[in-house]
Amino acid sequence: MAVKNALVLSCLLGASLTVQAAPSTFTVQDIQVDGLQRVTLGAALLNLPIRVGDQVDSVSLAGAIKRLYATGNFEDVQLYRDGNVLMVQVKERPTIASIEFSGNKDIKEEQLTQTLESSGIRVGEPLDRTMLSSLEKGLEDFYYGVGKYSAKVKAIVTPLPRNRVDLKLTFVEGQAAKIQQINIVGNQVFPEEKLLSQLSLKDDVPWWNFTGDQRYQKQKLAGDIEALRSYYMDRGYIRFQQESTQVSMTPDKKGVYVTLNIKEGEQYKIAGIQLKGDLIGRGGEMQALIPIESGSTYSASQVTHTEEVLSKFLGRYGYAYPKVATFPQINDQTKEVELIVNIEPGPRVYVRNINFTGNVTTKDEVLRREMRQMEGTWLSSDNVEQSKTRLNRLGYFETAEVETKRVPGSDDQVDLDFKVKEQPAGSINAGIGYGTESGISLTAGLQQDNFMGTGKKIGITASTNDYSKNVDLSYTDPYFTVDGVSMGGRVYYNKFSAKDANIVDYENETIGLRVSSGFPVNETNRLDFSVGVEQNKISQVNAYLQIQKFWDIYADSSDSSGRVKFDVVDFTAGWTRSTLNKGMFPTSGDRQRLNGKITVPGMDLQYYKLNFEDAHYFPIDNEHKWVMAGKFRASYGNGYGSNGDYDHTLPFFENYFAGGFDTVRGFKSNTVGPKALYRANDFGNDVIMGTTSSVGGNALTVASFEFIVPTPFASESYQPQLRTSFFVDAGSVWDTTFNYDVYADRCVSGCQYLIDYSDPANIRVSAGMTMQWLSPMGPLVFTLARPLKKYEGDSTEFFSFNIGRTF
Repeated sequence: MAVKNALVLSCLLGASLTVQAAPSTFTVQDIQVDGLQRVTLGAALLNLPIRVGDQVDSVSLAGAIKRLYATGNFEDVQLYRDGNVLMVQVKERPTIASIEFSGNKDIKEEQLTQTLESSGIRVGEPLDRTMLSSLEKGLEDFYYGVGKYSAKVKAIVTPLPRNRVDLKLTFVEGQAAKIQQINIVGNQVFPEEKLLSQLSLKDDVPWWNFTGDQRYQKQKLAGDIEALRSYYMDRGYIRFQQESTQVSMTPDKKGVYVTLNIKEGEQYKIAGIQLKGDLIGRGGEMQALIPIESGSTYSASQVTHTEEVLSKFLGRYGYAYPKVATFPQINDQTKEVELIVNIEPGPRVYVRNINFTGNVTTKDEVLRREMRQMEGTWLSSDNVEQSKTRLNRLGYFETAEVETKRVPGSDDQVDLDFKVKEQPAGSINAGIGYGTESGISLTAGLQQDNFMGTGKKIGITASTNDYSKNVDLSYTDPYFTVDGVSMGGRVYYNKFSAKDANIVDYENETIGLRVSSGFPVNETNRLDFSVGVEQNKISQVNAYLQIQKFWDIYADSSDSSGRVKFDVVDFTAGWTRSTLNKGMFPTSGDRQRLNGKITVPGMDLQYYKLNFEDAHYFPIDNEHKWVMAGKFRASYGNGYGSNGDYDHTLPFFENYFAGGFDTVRGFKSNTVGPKALYRANDFGNDVIMGTTSSVGGNALTVASFEFIVPTPFASESYQPQLRTSFFVDAGSVWDTTFNYDVYADRCVSGCQYLIDYSDPANIRVSAGMTMQWLSPMGPLVFTLARPLKKYEGDSTEFFSFNIGRTF
C-alpha cells in the first residue's frame, strides 16, 4: 500500500509548510487535481507552476500554493505526495448568485453596488470571504463619519446548491448623533457668536433655517475648521492656528460636544507686492491688475484672486498653463507681509485643430464662423470664451462646451474640442393650438432659425385665430458676407379684428413688403436697418372720441363704406448690444435694444415710433440654476408735420398696449391702459359715456423682476428646455394728447372707468409664477398671476397658457 506523506498543509498565501518524515525533494511523475467544479482542469494546471518531470521541494510547493490562491478561485488549497504523484486538493470559492440590501437609507443601492464592485464582489464572481469583514468595517466607518455611531452592518452568506451563495447586507443605521454644544476657546478679537455663524454645523437650529445642520458629521467639521481658518486669514491673522479639536460623545451615542481651541495671533498688513520670474515683457500691465494695495490688511482670498487674475491675463497671450505662486515673507516684528509673486508662464501654446461634435443638423461652417479663436494661432483664453459664448447665443444649442486637450508629444500645441447639444430652433407644423389670449388657432408652415443646418432663417406661415388671419414669408441670411453683414426680406398679409383682441372695434387689413440688413460693430454691438412699404385698410370703426382728431383728418365723407386706406413707406434703424451668454433662456449678461421707425415725409401718414429695451441676468450660484433677472421697456410714438389745418398724430392702430405674456401678466392681453369714450345723447344733452374697451396709448413703460429657479421634479437632462420663475410685473400705458378736463364734466355713464389717461402714474402691478418649455411642438408658456394693483374696469386672468409662441 502506498504511503501518503503530507508535504504541505492547507494555508493562505504565506501559510507555513509542514514536512513529515519524507525526502524533502522528489521528481513529479504525475499531477492529479481533486475538488474542481467550476474551474476547468486545464485552467487549474495552467496556473500551477509545476510540470511533470520537475523536481520540487518545500519552497516550490509553497510558491505553487500562493499561485493557486492568487487566481481568486479557491478558498482552500492542499498539496500531497503519493509516491512520485503530486496530489492537488482544492476547494473552490462559491459563486455569488445574488446580492441584496436591507435597511439602508443613508446609502443608496447604486452606491453600495459600486462599492462592492470596486472590491471585486459582484453577481457571477467567486466570493472572497476574507473581504466581508473589511467591507462591513468600511461601511460602518462611513456611518460613523455622518454621525451614526450605533450603526451596524452585517454580511449574511446563504449557501445554495452547486457551490453558489446568496449575499445579503443588512443595515441597522440608528439615529444620528446631534450636536449638543459647540465651544470655541481662545478667541479674543471676534465674539464667539460671529465665529459660530461661519460654521455649517450648528448646536441650535431654528425651524426656519433650512441650511443649518445639527447632525454631527466628521467631514463637515473638517470643512468648518477650514472655513474658520479662512475667516481669520482673510482679515489679516496670518498666524492663526487651530491648536486642537475635542469631540466627546454622550454615553448613549446620541449627543456630541465639540470644542475648538484656536490661537488668533496678531493682525498683519501688506508691506508690498513684488512680481518675479518671467513677466513676458508685460510687468507693468500685470502690476496694474493686482487688486492688493500696500498698507491694506492681509487677505488670503485676495492673494488667491490675484493669482487667478494673473493666470487669466497670461492665458490671453497663449500661456495656457502658467504657474503663478505667491510666497509671503512675514515680518513678525513689524507685523507686515511682503508678497513675492513668482510667475512661470511656461511655453506659449498654439491651437492645432478646432473640432466640433454634437452638431447633427448644424453644419460645421456655421459653428466655425462664430470662432474668435483661430487654428494655427496662439491660444487665447479670451478668444476661446468668446467663441463659446457666440455659439450659445445662436439659439441653436442647449449647451456649448469646450475642452482644451494637449497634443501628445508636444508641449506647445493643443486641440480645442467644442461639444454642442442641439435644440429645436424652429418648427415645421400643421395643426391646432389654443391660447387664453388668442383662442383656437390653426397654423401651417415652416419657421426655422437654422434652416437645413445652414444658420439661415426662413419662415413660411399661414395662421388664423380669434382675432387675426396671417400669411407671412420671410428670409434672412445672417452671414450674407463673411464679415457678418446680414440681408433679408419679408412679405406679409394680415387681417386683424381688434374687437376680438380686447380692443375697440375696428378691422385692419395690411399688406407689406420689407427689406432689411444689418452689420456687427464689434462683438457686442450691432446695427440693423430696414425699408418697408405697407398698405393699411381700416374699416368698421366705431369712432370713439380719442381718435376723432385722426378721423377728422383722414375720413372720406363721400365713401359710404367708411373704409380708409393708407399707403406708407417707412424706414427703421436699430441698435443692439448684448453680452447674454445664451440666445435661449439666458442666465447671465445683459442686453439693450434701441429701435426707431419713421414714415417718409409726404406719405398718407407721417409718424415716428421709438422703443428701448433693457434686460439683465444675475446668476446667484456657479451653476446658474438660480438667477435674478430684471427687464425694462419704454416706448413712445407721435405724428410729425401737418396736413392742412391739422397736425399729424400717431395712427390709432399703431398704439401701444399692455397686458398678457410679454408685458403685465395677470391682465388680459391688450387691456391695460386708456379706455374708449363715446359721445351719447342723454335726454337731449350731449354727454360722454365711458367703456371698458381698450384703445391703447402713444406711450408705454413696462418693468419686470424675475427670480429664476430650477424646475421642480424635472431631471437634470430636461432642465435646459425648461424655465420656471417667480415674477413681479409693473406697467403703464398712457396717451400724452389726452385732456382729462375736456371729458370729466360730461361723462355720465360708466364714469367709474374714467381716469386721467395722460397720467403715466396709472400703473398696474401683478405677481405670479411662469413656466416655459421648449417642447418638440414649439414653445409652451404656462402662467399663474394675480394683480396687486388694478383699476376698475380692468380685465384680469389668473391662469394663461400659449402654444407655439415664439420666444
